Amino acid sequence: MVRVVATPSQEFALTNCAYCSRSDLDSYGSIVDVNNTIKFTLHEAIAQGCIALSAYQRRNVKVSVGDHVSLARFDLLSLSNLVLVNIELDILTKNRSGGDQIDAMTLSTELRKRFVGQVLTVGQKVPFEYVGINYSFNVVNLLGKGQLDNLTRGLLTQDTDFQLETAGNSGLKIINQRGGQLTNVFKGKDINFQKLGIGGLDDEFKDIFRRAFASRVFPPHIISKLGIPHVKGLLLFGPPGTGKTLIARQIGKMLNGREPKVVNGPEVLSKFVGETEKNVRDLFADAEKDQKAQGDQSDLHIIIFDEIDAICKVCRMEVQIEIGLPHEKGRIQILSIHSNKMKENSFLSADVSLEELASRTKNFSGAELEGLVKSATSFALNRQLKPADLSKQIDEENIKVTKSDFLSALDEVKPAFGAAINTLEMCRLNGMLNCGTRHAHVLKTVKTFVEQVKKSKRTPLLTCLLEGPSGSGKTALAASIGIDSGFPFIKIVSAENMIGLQESTKCAMITKVFEDAYKSPLSIIILDDIERLLEFVSIGPRFSNVILQTILVLLKRIPPKGRKLLVIGTSSLEDEILESMTLLDAFNVHLNVPNLKPSDMKQVLEEIEVFDPADIDDAMPIKRLLMLIEMAAQGGDKGVSDHQEYEGNQEYEGHQEHEGKEKIKLDYFYECLHGINT
Repeated sequence: MVRVVATPSQEFALTNCAYCSRSDLDSYGSIVDVNNTIKFTLHEAIAQGCIALSAYQRRNVKVSVGDHVSLARFDLLSLSNLVLVNIELDILTKNRSGGDQIDAMTLSTELRKRFVGQVLTVGQKVPFEYVGINYSFNVVNLLGKGQLDNLTRGLLTQDTDFQLETAGNSGLKIINQRGGQLTNVFKGKDINFQKLGIGGLDDEFKDIFRRAFASRVFPPHIISKLGIPHVKGLLLFGPPGTGKTLIARQIGKMLNGREPKVVNGPEVLSKFVGETEKNVRDLFADAEKDQKAQGDQSDLHIIIFDEIDAICKVCRMEVQIEIGLPHEKGRIQILSIHSNKMKENSFLSADVSLEELASRTKNFSGAELEGLVKSATSFALNRQLKPADLSKQIDEENIKVTKSDFLSALDEVKPAFGAAINTLEMCRLNGMLNCGTRHAHVLKTVKTFVEQVKKSKRTPLLTCLLEGPSGSGKTALAASIGIDSGFPFIKIVSAENMIGLQESTKCAMITKVFEDAYKSPLSIIILDDIERLLEFVSIGPRFSNVILQTILVLLKRIPPKGRKLLVIGTSSLEDEILESMTLLDAFNVHLNVPNLKPSDMKQVLEEIEVFDPADIDDAMPIKRLLMLIEMAAQGGDKGVSDHQEYEGNQEYEGHQEHEGKEKIKLDYFYECLHGINT
């Protein structure tokens, strides 16, 4: 047993060595085990029968000055050489505010030089002096050569690496870290977005992870050597309801950082001068303070700006990710997320196919798909209710959300970026009639363009101009092409929606339709009656050059990668005028939609079966022909009321398919034709 004394000087206290007499050193060797706990390197410095330990060493061994401890020779062969030592660094010098930067590689070299050959034990605290400042490090983990598990103790050699951390309140910042383990930026080892309630965004999440978070998984020294700082800003943009805010919130939950600060853009605005700027600075204050104090060891702070476009027009954030409308596989995932509970509890009927629903919900956003499921559920629940008696007990076993419920929901929930089928149907109230070979050729040609845009990898944009006399059926033909195409996005741009608007507003509306089209994989835009869009009048002539230039630019703009667009324009202007405005050159193809020849008119009359056509010499637009037929159907000079009496007459009804009706309608038709022509 030997008695514990204090180290002879402060210089000895910072070496992590124990000191004894020459005779004791000869007896115990260079490494001694004190009380079967900490192993110290011995040096000759004091009288026999004593061992000099610093305050930190006494604390490690849990003894005081004057206590007696047992010493035993320690065999170095029983130790593993250390490959990596994980230490927590702290500062001992008083009256320092911290904020010192510690170069990890330089300090590691110094620590190896000073403590090589010493035995380190987990939990041991070691003081040392570095560039005039007293520090200490606490041994956190030890990894030995060839060892898979962490060690309790080991021998520090010239090949040992250090992994530095800092105490929470030390104020030290570690730079140029080397040989570290991967950081633990994510809470889990794997990331399952469907469990978080997010579906259909696999590709977008891959981009977000790669661009914003992959660098944070690697040790700081690697990123420092690359010379590339971490991404600090991420902008998610896209149509409403695609899950941008949900993604931001769920990313915050996945990360090992502070609780995210979520602020709605307009919330930071203030009517007082300078208050808005202060509100923004306050959001970043905690992160700046943490970074200043701890550097790379600081926690990850997350600030979510929702609706950031409400407070700034242009955002130059370094990473911008478009959160677009989900594709078919993504729609299956989203529908599965929102119907999973009802499926687990046997409320979802077996006839419901999520794959079929996904194929029928093109251009639905995530929010709209959720609304579709809610709508279908409302139909199923409503079947169990009787408004006359709401107190009746519900039969839970009979609640089933069926395929029929989803079909009803599809009629109720429409995508904001979907095809404007109802508007297109209004453009062809009489359907598509057989108007002869010339019209059939135009129709077939434009259908070929639809297939080209749909299938060709080299045609992201195709533009076609249908020009011809007013009333020749250009708009109806374009609408039929759109309806029959099956494209998820079809919009018609018409002057009737822009009455009284200024040029700039009209340009913005036209541009918005194109921007919306770029969000869909396959789109058709119909620029109907272009001369009306241009505010063209023949006196002068006069037109809006601002709108013309907008249309010309948009007709040449290639859609983003993976998006395809067919633009169909209609115009009644003469070719010379269109050419003078460079509109003919702006369209890839221009096709003439002519008036009906007499033979074409006979085909139309035969198809709608109003009467047997006689010889008709005049050519006319299809629109005029249909108007004459409707006029004749009203009974000519007899008027509407007389005609209604005919329809109510049993004798007349019995001869609807015979000469009486045909003769009357034929006579009325020629009366109308003669009256209009005169």
